[in-house]
Amino acid sequence: MNFSVITSQFWPLVLQGLALGLIYALVSLGYTMVYGVLRLINFAHSEVFMIGTFGALVAASGIMGVKVEDEPRTGGSMIFTLLICLLFAMLASALTAVAVEFVAYRRLRKRGATKLATLISAIGVSISLVEFFRIITNSLPREFPRIMDKTFLFSFAGADVRNDKVIVIIAAAVMMVALDQFISKTRLGKGIRAVSMDENTATLMGVNINRVITVTFFAGGLMAGAAAFFYILTYENTSFKVGFFLGISAFTAAVLGGIGNLRGALFGGFVLGLMETYTSAVFGTAWKAVISFIILVLVLLIKPTGLFGESITQARV
Repeated sequence: MNFSVITSQFWPLVLQGLALGLIYALVSLGYTMVYGVLRLINFAHSEVFMIGTFGALVAASGIMGVKVEDEPRTGGSMIFTLLICLLFAMLASALTAVAVEFVAYRRLRKRGATKLATLISAIGVSISLVEFFRIITNSLPREFPRIMDKTFLFSFAGADVRNDKVIVIIAAAVMMVALDQFISKTRLGKGIRAVSMDENTATLMGVNINRVITVTFFAGGLMAGAAAFFYILTYENTSFKVGFFLGISAFTAAVLGGIGNLRGALFGGFVLGLMETYTSAVFGTAWKAVISFIILVLVLLIKPTGLFGESITQARV
């Protein structure tokens, strides 16, 4: 244990925790939105994130031809490659999320299945996706090529700020604001809120329930795909099991902020990212997952509705 690192590396750890927390927040938005509309937890959402990392890897290596041993790209070529990888990661995750909704949720919902049956179906889809990628990757991790040279842009309060961290923080924040505006201002967003308030009344008012649910899964998948790209850009590797612990952390962030509350998910991601970063610095990375489990249990025991305790039906979304 090294408690002195908290004071000596305070601001570098804050920046690292902030970037990690934003990745958690983006993934937790998928849990939050699905729960807000269906009152169910999408247990396959962590695999939606995992597929997004492989989408970015395929885009970089297969489409853009970037190899692990290559030198980082610069200028317009670097920007174009990053955008293509981001786009493919988001599309891969979004389409996977829609497929999960169709396979694990829609058919059972039409047949009037219980929520327990739907949850078991989602868990089955999650296990199937993990095993599929375990087989095609031979249980080996995959390295992501370094597209951009990671350099220090400036110093802040003694912390050297790296360019990839700046990209993650700014881009993730922009995407969260965009999603918040989509839910609050657009017609589809208002449909999502209407269904979350009262599905039967929304149906009578002419809202297409299946369309709204599909859009909800698609939007959550887009956010998970963006998080997948930021994750693989930062850590430069992925594997078939990358979504498991990150999914638990993202779910914890959603519960911490108040599951069903988009802004609560953002706050929960910040808090959890900082706590995990400081825990790793003091006790070692092996304790990173432990703190997530502890926070999850404590929140469920002390304040099950989360710190904000509002649902997606509220105007704060």
